[in-house]
Amino acid sequence: MPVNLPYPKANDLVAIKGLRLAAVSAGIRKANRLDMLLVQFDPTTTMAGVFTQNAFCAAPVVVCRQHLNAGPLAWLVNTGCANAGTGEQGMANALQSCRWLAAALGLRAEQVLPFSTGVILEHLPMEKIASGIEQAVSGLSAARSAGSEDSAASSGSRWLEAAQAIMTTDTQPKAASRRIQVQGKDVGLTGISKGAGMIRPNMATMLGFIATDLGVTQADLQALITKAADLSFNAITVDGDTSTNDSLVCAATGAKHVQLAPGDADWPVFEQAFIGLCQELAQAIVRDGEGATKFITIDVQGAKSRHEARQVAYAIGHSPLVKTAFFASDPNLGRILAAVGYSGVPGLDVKALQLRINGVLVAQDGSRAASYTEEAGKAAMAGPEITISINLHRGSHQAVVWTCDFSHDYVSINADYRS
Repeated sequence: MPVNLPYPKANDLVAIKGLRLAAVSAGIRKANRLDMLLVQFDPTTTMAGVFTQNAFCAAPVVVCRQHLNAGPLAWLVNTGCANAGTGEQGMANALQSCRWLAAALGLRAEQVLPFSTGVILEHLPMEKIASGIEQAVSGLSAARSAGSEDSAASSGSRWLEAAQAIMTTDTQPKAASRRIQVQGKDVGLTGISKGAGMIRPNMATMLGFIATDLGVTQADLQALITKAADLSFNAITVDGDTSTNDSLVCAATGAKHVQLAPGDADWPVFEQAFIGLCQELAQAIVRDGEGATKFITIDVQGAKSRHEARQVAYAIGHSPLVKTAFFASDPNLGRILAAVGYSGVPGLDVKALQLRINGVLVAQDGSRAASYTEEAGKAAMAGPEITISINLHRGSHQAVVWTCDFSHDYVSINADYRS
């Protein structure tokens, strides 16, 4: 079960003007489950994105990078097959998917961004992809005719279906929204994400999609999504593995006829809402981490740089010994100090370091704190929400990373992933 993660409600998800969604079952990996998502956008839309830094990146990531500056107006997402490690045939299949969808929607092939997630080293089942595209395009047409101002086409229920369609080992969909006032008009932001394992994004998450009906230039949107990813999806880890398919994209449809730019009075409101939405979606991935029973915040302060603080936080968050100790509520907390010690911070003064778990002082002056007891440590680790606080006392910079524990189920899920 996810750690304190409410199941998203359709009524809480904001319809975004200027786009249409369709989620279908194409039978790509399993029958009778949503596994393909199509989103079509109005011509006024701008897009920006960030992608995996894994050198063995998937074919759709390569295509998305090529198409991102060509005025894309559609997203095509499949689950069940990552189309990674598939060579020239994988590239050909990704491009063919774009051509098929573009022909159906009256677009150019480079106006389609393809996304895939699932098993690596397997080719896309192209007959099923073609059939799924046909179903999805029909779904868009039905949505378009179902209501005025395309509200039915982007309703909360359709966003919830979209979140379900991109899941792999996720135990539940991940979706969230924000409503803000910009220049006197109501503006919406809605996003979905997926991921539960192979999470150490190093740019984004396995898959994340955000849309707003505000108007923003491509350059401003790119700067914002890069900043937001760094403060959200770049600050999570489940198991330290960077996926081959990580992608985070945002679309601004401009359908509310409100244009916004940095320097405008309402830009900070939009930026705060955007970053907050990204953080909620990123944290949902950790809360639904494979086999997770605890949500752990690692807050490192007093570093010489933000990079240094994050270096320490990730060393802790990636440690299997730390993560298994938290699963068992075993206060074997020297494992945290060991992780800080091998994090690679040059000239670290261990006597200056302080360690707290949910406010309980554990270590200072290079050893166990005089006030610390194992009973207090065990009690601090027992709940589902845990904060590890480290103060290095060597500077003024800080970084926060979110992670989860490792349970028996993590091994079982990944041992049986292809079954």
